[in-house]
Amino acid sequence: MKPVPLLAALLATVVSLQAVTPEGKQKLVFIAGKPSHPPGMHEFRAGTMLLEQCLKSVPNLVVDRHEMGWVSDEKTFEDADAVVIYADGGGKHPAVVDGHLETLRKLTAKGVGFGCMHYGVEVVAGQAGKEFQEWLGGHYENAYSCNPIWDANYTTLPKHPISNGVLPFATKDEWYIHMRFRPAFGHGVTPAQDGAAKFVPILVANPSDATRDGPYVAPKGPYPHIQAEKGSPETMMWTIERADGGRGFGFTGGHFHANWGNDNVRKAVLNALLWVAKVEVPEKGVESVVSPETLSQNLDPKPAPKPKSASSETPRVFQRVATR
Repeated sequence: MKPVPLLAALLATVVSLQAVTPEGKQKLVFIAGKPSHPPGMHEFRAGTMLLEQCLKSVPNLVVDRHEMGWVSDEKTFEDADAVVIYADGGGKHPAVVDGHLETLRKLTAKGVGFGCMHYGVEVVAGQAGKEFQEWLGGHYENAYSCNPIWDANYTTLPKHPISNGVLPFATKDEWYIHMRFRPAFGHGVTPAQDGAAKFVPILVANPSDATRDGPYVAPKGPYPHIQAEKGSPETMMWTIERADGGRGFGFTGGHFHANWGNDNVRKAVLNALLWVAKVEVPEKGVESVVSPETLSQNLDPKPAPKPKSASSETPRVFQRVATR
């Protein structure tokens, strides 16, 4: 018997919300951005390769990894359950150039998950701010958000699959603060729901007063509205469950490649990659081991930064700006 039209439509809807590969596995499309920044920073290619390798042992998951800012063939999206971008953002964000925003709009409308990491959480508000608030829950906005390099101490973690097996930790990174979250989510430091989406902060820490005073990476600041919130917590990783059935997450760390050697940083992101693709996260999280040798593999060939001048503060400031 052929299914009646209504039943066929319902079946098509279910399939669109939970796409699977021909092998019956969930599929994560993982996109690395183009090379940028000095050595050891924004190592998108090496970082995605390392994380992909750590996910090899996960059953029921296919990782389709791409480089240089986009997929080689958009047909790969046809059975994708999630798309995650680890790349430079701003006005040339991979999500907004060459018609990619419309492609992502169609995918998220089907319930496909979406995640962005580090600079990838930044878009120009007029280009894709509304979309990123809808798909991720929020984004970095230039001059509203800021990007200091500081030691974030995550003393507590919420009960959430992404937190499985993750212990409290502290790392020095370019942890962005003061994201432009949906208005209903406030500053994004507590769980919230706006009727269309459920928001959960994952990594929350309290920047020191000195961190809020700057300098930020670029522009160096300080910004009075950032200083005015001294003593307040900030969210550096968050999740959203959308009304369309899709999931999203933002992770502002990932500036320094060496931090993938931190077991808890790595586990939180690996768990997030599973969660956004609707793969069950193990009770103890994704177990993986990364050696110093592994961290040194697949790095982009980049010129070494120029030596700092001991006679002037200016070169040091420009060096920090260059790390943006």
